[in-house]
Amino acid sequence: MSIATQIKTELNLPGFAVSAYLQDLTDDQLFVRPHPKANHIAWQLGHLIVSENSLNNMVCPNSMPPLPAGFAEKHTKETAASDDKSKFCTKAQYLQAMAEQRAGTLALLDRLSDADLEKPAPEQIQKFGATVGAVIAGQCSHWMMHTGQWVIVRRQLGKEPMF
Repeated sequence: MSIATQIKTELNLPGFAVSAYLQDLTDDQLFVRPHPKANHIAWQLGHLIVSENSLNNMVCPNSMPPLPAGFAEKHTKETAASDDKSKFCTKAQYLQAMAEQRAGTLALLDRLSDADLEKPAPEQIQKFGATVGAVIAGQCSHWMMHTGQWVIVRRQLGKEPMF
């Protein structure tokens, strides 16, 4: 199995978890925080989408589809504390942006050989992964880390456990 095929396989789990955990949440419920000092789901979704775009573009410049206009600016460290729903997106908008970026990631993996994926990542992001492939694959863990927080929100809302 190629490295790209393995990474694609790994990306299935976060996609499945995101879909399952969000399926019955409303737009308003995306603003429930798992802890008063933790980020709400809306911000986390935007952060994950922006990160996938940014990290992939860092290891393979200009490889990803553009984010919607103003999307990255809505999901910065400075906006994380905001509960103003008008400053964020709807669940449908997040899912659309996620689908577009994930399609970009999968298309990128289709173009990369094992040799490409084994090249060193740029020095400034080597803390995320030593190689191009490790940076792309690391997004699986990033998504799963955040979806783990959504379990708490679901419990706070009285939702049934998913898994």
